[in-house]
Amino acid sequence: MSALEELGRFVAQIGTPAPDLRRRAELHIIDSIGAWIAGAATSEGRALLHYHSTMRAGGHSPVAVDLGTHCALARLSEIDDIDLPSMTTPGGIIVPGALTLMAAAPGATGDDVIAAILAGYEVMARVGRALDGPAILYRGIWPTYFTAPIGIAAVLSRLLKLDPPTTANALALALTFAAPGVGHHNAPTTARWLAVGNAARNGLAAALAAQQGFTADVKLIEGSFFPGIYGVTPDIAALTGGLGEVSALNDVSFKPWCAARQTMAATQALKDIIASGITANDITEVEASVLPPHVKMIDHGVVAGDRASHLTSLPYCMAVAAVAPELAFDVQQSPPDLPPAVRAFMGKIKVKADESLLADYPRRWRARVRVVSGTGRREWLTTHVPGDPVAPFDRARVQAKFLRFVGAALGVEKAEELVKVCSEAVASGRFATVMSEIEAARSHLSPQTESSRL
Repeated sequence: MSALEELGRFVAQIGTPAPDLRRRAELHIIDSIGAWIAGAATSEGRALLHYHSTMRAGGHSPVAVDLGTHCALARLSEIDDIDLPSMTTPGGIIVPGALTLMAAAPGATGDDVIAAILAGYEVMARVGRALDGPAILYRGIWPTYFTAPIGIAAVLSRLLKLDPPTTANALALALTFAAPGVGHHNAPTTARWLAVGNAARNGLAAALAAQQGFTADVKLIEGSFFPGIYGVTPDIAALTGGLGEVSALNDVSFKPWCAARQTMAATQALKDIIASGITANDITEVEASVLPPHVKMIDHGVVAGDRASHLTSLPYCMAVAAVAPELAFDVQQSPPDLPPAVRAFMGKIKVKADESLLADYPRRWRARVRVVSGTGRREWLTTHVPGDPVAPFDRARVQAKFLRFVGAALGVEKAEELVKVCSEAVASGRFATVMSEIEAARSHLSPQTESSRL
């Protein structure tokens, strides 16, 4: 049996999870819904909503258009969850994907939706790990973009209750639909998020085609395709080892604030140093030692209007944490002008690579920060940030995060009402109610999105 056939069998046969795993899944669903709504309130989100409205009015497939837009909105938020070992962000694709695709599988129950979400997380994480997502990202292959089609194919295959062989063909076909990356275009009109939404739509096409009898190369993983085309030899053990024994969801981290995850360990270290009694005003020098693979991505300044530059700049993220912590919870993340205190603190920060931090990478993303202040020197090593598997968010933390980000988009009162209704509906499996609540949130967004749907 090939690796994709094993994976197909797992997806087709996954059932109702044990209570602990279901509760964990519920938290990730609520967290992803929060990202989905928060993303819709950004300028990029408004552009996607306008595109969505135009496509729907033009007679394009409602399910396909909805799927692409919903996944794009959640992913662009940069507050969706992340699986560090695979460098994939499954929640931003799998959760909006599953809730949207219920429309294509009217017989699916609440338990089927939970099973489909767990299958999607498992497939995205395992494929990302098998392809060494943390390494290929820095070659220009975006792991989430690459795995989105197969993740959605797994979700819909489970919702449609396709048999194992058909599911394996859906997964194989989705891999042939995958594309490596989108380049580095980060202008306000970037199609990056449109592209990741379209990647999800490719997973929809793959599952529907397999349902109609189309087949694909289910031995794609073992053959010469990946080494020949991408220069990557898949780790089959990472793809199939222990399948069905321990859920990949257990390794997925929540994000505590809005930024690239690569910046968070050093930022947390600085936060802990300040919390230990050294004030930001007393700090004269900061040295951030980070993982060598991350340096090029995060050691830079910011460009006005370029959201990505703010999200990925370690000096900016650390300066915000030190002198303007509320900015870390702004999903828009592209202020026209930097506050003078932030700019001044950025000038104190030096970033360097540290090979000693690579122990247990990519499962752990460590950072070490040293500061010099008027009261002396202080050093802090951070291995985990809040929300990581060793310090996971509980229901209270997930709901507090939801209220913080969704409250900024919809208002606190509406956010409080929404998180309560969604939490209760998710726990009881009433996912149609969840979708109705998300749709109703449209009227509370800014006037620019009034004619669009979430």
